[in-house]
Amino acid sequence: MASQTADPYADEQETSSGRVFTVTGQDWDSVVAGMAESGEERVVVNMGPQHPSTHGVLRLILELEGETVTEIRCGIGYLHTGIEKNMEFRNWTQGVTFCTRMDYLAPFYYEASYTIGVERLLGIEDDIPEKARVMRVLLMELNRISSHLVAIATGGMEIGALTVMTIGFRERELVLDLFELITGLRMNHAFIRPGGVAQDMPPGALEQIREFLKLMKKRLPEYAAFCNANPIFKGRLVDVGYLDLAGCLALGATGPVLRATGYPWDLRKTSPYLGYEDYEFDVITWDTCDAYGRFRIRLQEMWESLRIVEQCADKLADLEGAPVMVGDKKIAWPAQLAVGPDGMGNSLDHIRHIMGESMEALIHHFKLVTEGFRVPVGQVYTAVESPRGELACHLVSDGGTRPYRAHFRDPSFVNLQCASVMSEGGLIADVIVAIASIDPVMGGVDR
Repeated sequence: MASQTADPYADEQETSSGRVFTVTGQDWDSVVAGMAESGEERVVVNMGPQHPSTHGVLRLILELEGETVTEIRCGIGYLHTGIEKNMEFRNWTQGVTFCTRMDYLAPFYYEASYTIGVERLLGIEDDIPEKARVMRVLLMELNRISSHLVAIATGGMEIGALTVMTIGFRERELVLDLFELITGLRMNHAFIRPGGVAQDMPPGALEQIREFLKLMKKRLPEYAAFCNANPIFKGRLVDVGYLDLAGCLALGATGPVLRATGYPWDLRKTSPYLGYEDYEFDVITWDTCDAYGRFRIRLQEMWESLRIVEQCADKLADLEGAPVMVGDKKIAWPAQLAVGPDGMGNSLDHIRHIMGESMEALIHHFKLVTEGFRVPVGQVYTAVESPRGELACHLVSDGGTRPYRAHFRDPSFVNLQCASVMSEGGLIADVIVAIASIDPVMGGVDR
């Protein structure tokens, strides 16, 4: 092993578990040759936590024989933020600003699952204005498109399909522009609030949404042309990351991972919420149980989301001037917003009203902002279909102005345990494809 220690790219050190090689590049052959000389066939490799193919700070501990993966373990916790615990120390409305930061690629789903739970505990679920419900669906389906675009773009980048990556992020920018127009922010919106949404649709928003729909219908076929029948692309994805229906059910996997087995499980159809039963769309399935099937599902789901967004735009056109927040001023916050020279804040008309005309309105506004509203004692579990699968929020109230407990069933966290079943027995290069087909977001895994 003298030649091994002289290698500047692979330093060797002795540990309690055997030799460890720090491999930084250009030296894999020398490491494998060195291990073969010593009669050992087992190599343990760390992939991450900063590896570009691990979708954030995910650490994969791979046990290899040659280039075949014999065992894989996921090391998580590198992005832990304590969001769930922090939510216990903020009032119910402020909780939205925390949960929207979990899965930073699908923030509206976290806001929606949390908000629906709060409204169910308050008993006001049926009082939410129709326009607010439609706006929530609109934003979530736009968010599904942007999330799937990132999944396809980053997955393509990791296997060398760089054109797919560039056009994926190009289209995502268009969605983020719509988010900024409607909510004022590109991400971490805190826009879906208990009682409705933060503010009405801005002037010209529906026209821009329709322009986006027309453009996406022209551009989505590009992904199919680049990938669907591409022999190189299919060679990397077909029969890679295999996980059948029995495995998905045993591990609790949902979303495209489950639907790639042919099982049409989609909460928008099986347990409708926010009026999804009134929208026309299909649940997309595939029957290959592999990474290629998950890619095709995400591609086709974007078409279905476009259908739903179009229906939302038609509904919103008939709801011009309708309220977007419940009428109960003891819950509705923010009361009235406007965009001024200093950004977004309470409208001057509302400030004049509460400061100069109505002492009662001033008191309600002061208590609502500083203390928050009280939620009756109870607990609730509310689930929505996020781009990655079943996302649910479990809330417990002790009757106070903040959650006694807030816990999320994050689909990335549950689906990530499929990585070992998908990868063991395959090649090390296929680990990248399997992880990309799960599409985990580590902000949701670690929370």
